[in-house]
Amino acid sequence: MDLLHPGSHRAAGLVDDHALVAAMLDVEVAWFAALASVGVASRAQADLVADIAKQWQPDLDQLVVDAEAAGNPVVALVAGLRAAVADPAAAALVHRGLTSQDVLDTALVLLARAALARIRDNLRTLATDLASLVRAHSNTVMAGRTLTQYAVPITFGLKAAHWLAGVLDALELVRTSADRLPVQCGGAAGTLALAGELTESPLILARAFADALELRDPGAPWHTTRTPITGIGHCLVTTCDALGVIASDTVQLGRPEVGELSEGVVAGRGGSSTMPHKRNPVLGVLVRNAALQAPLLGAQLHLAAAQAVDERPDGAWHSEWNALRTLLGLTVTASSQAGELIAGLEVHVDVMAKRATAAAEALLAERGTEDRNPATYLGSSAEFADRVLDRFEHISGEGRK
Repeated sequence: MDLLHPGSHRAAGLVDDHALVAAMLDVEVAWFAALASVGVASRAQADLVADIAKQWQPDLDQLVVDAEAAGNPVVALVAGLRAAVADPAAAALVHRGLTSQDVLDTALVLLARAALARIRDNLRTLATDLASLVRAHSNTVMAGRTLTQYAVPITFGLKAAHWLAGVLDALELVRTSADRLPVQCGGAAGTLALAGELTESPLILARAFADALELRDPGAPWHTTRTPITGIGHCLVTTCDALGVIASDTVQLGRPEVGELSEGVVAGRGGSSTMPHKRNPVLGVLVRNAALQAPLLGAQLHLAAAQAVDERPDGAWHSEWNALRTLLGLTVTASSQAGELIAGLEVHVDVMAKRATAAAEALLAERGTEDRNPATYLGSSAEFADRVLDRFEHISGEGRK
């Protein structure tokens, strides 16, 4: 958790140092299990290593210090795990055939899998609540705006449908990304040479490693082909984009001079340290915060991917770690905050109606103002909203309510 990332408790335990260490240990245990599956180690040795890894608690503060000596935390972690294994023969096989990048890349993929599962659940809830807004406000007329100015009448149901469409795009991308997460398994320079000394079938070993972690075997190592990482980043940035639109709209429409929407009232939320009248749209502000940070973090992943030289990169790989982990945490947090925002959103139908009526001359200028009723110039608003609802029902497996 981070004081300068308000709401980070919503992602607690998913991407912090404790979660990373646990994921790295899971990777080492899975590799040892794979060695046992091809006869390099015994099942008893694999069980021993798994039990020790489950019980062993490395000193995180010391691990941070020791990580500097190798440039990554894996070397010190492996040394500590080997020291904790009483059987010398089993200890010698811990990590044997892997390299640090195999462990850390795969551990970050495991963190991504857990985070994507949480994000998927958050988006499902958000989509359900947005669909309810679409249905409830299919006939709620409001002023449409383009380039900050009055355009033509729309319905709030249509606006919510646009929000829903963005969330559905993100949800489909999250599902696809989660299903394609790969293991990293290449050894020192992506050849599995040492694994080939341990077994005649290193590719079978790599497949067993992937199976043990329930990850995809990508067919070849991706030490310098960083598509898996940039793909996760694209998924997360796209999700934050969709959430950012929702947050930005609600913040803008919640300004006192507009007053068409407002965040739900929660005791203790939205106050000011000096101004007692304030009711700040805190959730919208924080989701916008994530949406504004996410593209730069995604760009960092692409920048690193473009500089992944040689057989293992010299700094580009290292620059991915914090960018990816921060992006995962931001997206988990923002998707939770956006869900709470929409669940409690207050829609001021009367304000929308009064403004649309007052602005009828401008809103109907395209057609002509002989008929000054904005509700008669909604075009295909209802049909477009229904199409988004149909897509939601198809994705969620729900029938039309």
